[in-house]
Amino acid sequence: MVFTYETHVTLKQLAIRKDQKHYIVEDVMNGEFYEMPEVCIVAIELINHKRSLDEVEKALLVKYPDEDIEILNFVSQLLELNLISKLNGEEILSGSVQKNQTGFLWLPQTLGRFFFNPISSKMYFLLLIASAGLILFNQDLFPRYFDLFVFDLMFQNIVALLVVSFFLVILHEFGHVLAVRSEGLPAKIEVGNRLFFVVLETDMSQVWKLPAEKRNKLYLAGMNFDIVVLFLALSAQIFTSESTLTMGLLKLIVLDTLIRLFYQAAVFMKTDLYYVIENNSGCYNLMENGRNYLAKWLPFLRVPDTETFAEEEKVVRRYAVFYLAGILLTFIITAYYYIPQMMFAVNEIMMPGFFEPITSIRFWDSVVFLLQVLLVSGLLIYSWTKKYRLSS
Repeated sequence: MVFTYETHVTLKQLAIRKDQKHYIVEDVMNGEFYEMPEVCIVAIELINHKRSLDEVEKALLVKYPDEDIEILNFVSQLLELNLISKLNGEEILSGSVQKNQTGFLWLPQTLGRFFFNPISSKMYFLLLIASAGLILFNQDLFPRYFDLFVFDLMFQNIVALLVVSFFLVILHEFGHVLAVRSEGLPAKIEVGNRLFFVVLETDMSQVWKLPAEKRNKLYLAGMNFDIVVLFLALSAQIFTSESTLTMGLLKLIVLDTLIRLFYQAAVFMKTDLYYVIENNSGCYNLMENGRNYLAKWLPFLRVPDTETFAEEEKVVRRYAVFYLAGILLTFIITAYYYIPQMMFAVNEIMMPGFFEPITSIRFWDSVVFLLQVLLVSGLLIYSWTKKYRLSS
């Protein structure tokens, strides 16, 4: 669509909030949020005051002489974002529909505030320190790779891990839900995916209605619930006999929880800690900009269509260090836990099982485990080759 300086523009209902460095613009109808610099906000205000596009551009050139002002391009971008309702008095048809902001509204705000308030935040931190103290004073509590093997059969171990992980992930996400509800906002748990794996994730898009200083509580809520689980499972081990099923399950819970907490520091993925860093820095494309910075030396990391503001360059360089540290942490976790677990499963469970009679449950346990390994390996290889084909 071609715009001229005589084009009359009517914008949708927008809510504008000052953020740390720029502004957050909300499309009130469909609940979408956009980050914009001050010059864009002034342009929107002038358009809302029925100023012609020619007048808007001249006013912006006077107020922001160092900026590259092209009001027609800006209006074109607003149209692409579905933020324009009328052009020259004619309605603009768009595919966006009004969203009803619902989700766990039956949970009272007071319940959320019981778990997430200034006092509870300090208690979660103290529980983290206490958990670290328990492990330091009793190093047998630190999870080992063989804690995965609660049962003799791999099928039982896999089922136990899936059940434990499912309930712990639900609890993690419910922490986010309660934190969102503590601010009186709706939240919902959605089903997403990471590669070929189904995951649960909390839609917290409404956090942009809050000032930056209140968002961290929502981002850290799931980790705080993980810390409670970790402390309780560690403490319970002190009062549990070693050679019992309960002890085995407690060790599995600690193993699963601690690894997921470690992974939060792998900020080359968009973990909860990544969003805390992003929120504190005010750089909301931190991962993409960090990858492009590292692409000077690692070209395969480059991400198209990203822009780093001049004042963000120092933050991006610092994040790039954490990005690489997160990758290193992932290799360490793999070397310390996943590779030994696989070697133990193959050498101590799968291979001996193949020497059992074909009528033995251990033989079929080994067959099922081998098929699972082949399936997962095949899916990973396929995803890597697909990603390579798309990038080449």
